[in-house]
Amino acid sequence: MSLDPLIGAIGAGNAAVLMPSIVTHSSFTVLNELIPKYLDKNAIKVVGCETRVTEEMLNLQWDKIFFTGSPRIAKFVMQKAAEHLTPVTLELGGKCPTIVDSSTDMEVAARRIAAGKWGVNCGQSLIAPDYVIVEKGFAPVLLKALKNALRSFFGSHPSPENPDLMRLVNEEHFRRVKAFLEDPSVSRTIKHGGGYDIEKRYIEPTILLDPPRNAKIMREEILGPILPIITVERIDEAIDFINTKEKPLALYLFTENDDLKNEVINKTSAGTMLINDTVIHVTMQELPFGGVGKSGMGAHHGKFSFEAFSHMKPVMVRSMAGDVDARYPPYTPEKRNILRRIARFQYLPLLLVWLGLTK
Repeated sequence: MSLDPLIGAIGAGNAAVLMPSIVTHSSFTVLNELIPKYLDKNAIKVVGCETRVTEEMLNLQWDKIFFTGSPRIAKFVMQKAAEHLTPVTLELGGKCPTIVDSSTDMEVAARRIAAGKWGVNCGQSLIAPDYVIVEKGFAPVLLKALKNALRSFFGSHPSPENPDLMRLVNEEHFRRVKAFLEDPSVSRTIKHGGGYDIEKRYIEPTILLDPPRNAKIMREEILGPILPIITVERIDEAIDFINTKEKPLALYLFTENDDLKNEVINKTSAGTMLINDTVIHVTMQELPFGGVGKSGMGAHHGKFSFEAFSHMKPVMVRSMAGDVDARYPPYTPEKRNILRRIARFQYLPLLLVWLGLTK
């Protein structure tokens, strides 16, 4: 998340200040040690993203600001950037929905959803599947397939010692995610998992079935190992449900139905849409990666990172020859006629005017 935009900034010829979050202390430490070791310290600086330092840095005038984080902080970043009319790229996340249609292979879909949710940092990713929508009649099939996928990946009783399951990044984040499960209206919908270890900041992979739609877990981005399943009577109702929420950074659809594919593509808005898989679109450097609405603005990855940190400056060079008197005042009827024909690309009548054969 830090290095991909930095590569684009360096590739486009910029000096840069990188400000990793000190909340993720280990990542900050590694970047703070390695970047000065291997890159030009006069051109690339690493600064801890503390509140006071961030405010001081944002008071300076920059050519470009690239921010990854929450919409709440992004509003502050944009406000400070606006003081200098500094352009920004914002990557903000959001509740990424996953639609599962009955036409899909449920076992394969479940494995790919589970891999995107629990296999990638245990849901602590801006593009992790946040919740799944499925027709009520097929919910038991999907639930069983997800349980099978979890047993295949992590065993029947995954423990905090499992090397393939990540922990919550810090105590504050752990308490926030745990609070979702402590809501009585949510805890009664647990169909798998639900256990946790406070000391080790561990929450086991958890699946919910139809938690209240007004519950906090359905209003806030989860960023943790909890996956709600929301049921609908007809799969096309999923579109209406998704459109009641803020536009997500990614939208996932599992289906073999071409009509449904086109309907979801045409009637929803998301930063990216991926059909029949999750998460892997971020590995495609040929695709722009970015959000829309409250999930962000601008894009990066590959050449798009280069473009994000560049200004495409047009340069036009003209010859001093071929100066046409008609472009200069006074604008006589004859001059206006010439200019009108130039604007309309009427070169043959224009030639006749110049030769004096017509007016």
